[in-house]
Amino acid sequence: MNDINAWVWWLVGAAALGIPLVVTAMPEFGMLALGAAAAAVTAGLGGDVVLQVLVFAVVSFALIAVVRPVAARHRAQRPQLATGVEALKGKQAIVLERVDGSGDGRIKLGGEIWSARALDAQQAYEVGQEVDVVDIEGATAIVM
Repeated sequence: MNDINAWVWWLVGAAALGIPLVVTAMPEFGMLALGAAAAAVTAGLGGDVVLQVLVFAVVSFALIAVVRPVAARHRAQRPQLATGVEALKGKQAIVLERVDGSGDGRIKLGGEIWSARALDAQQAYEVGQEVDVVDIEGATAIVM
């Protein structure tokens, strides 16, 4: 084992950390693998063991501290372009038949006729009124 250079061991470690990255899809393993790759470069340039471990720790920590919050923020964002029924939520519609809590009403939404019911069962909307679509349940628009 003494005849294998330290940079090779760091590359083996980076590859070993890449396996759980692929299997579990946890990006932290990828960041640790990049830290190991940076340590391999340090070893290849002649850095001693303490410097290699320090480079591994600093690069891994920096990636986790910087990249992970950015990735979490992007994952939590709603898509910029809503499609399907998601695109209809928040739109305005015109009441064609009286809408109340029963679900027997009709609205014109996005050029189409939809069945509709009021979000508040006590509320009723008359023909010609504008309403806001709050949600879509099946083929029924929930309005207010």
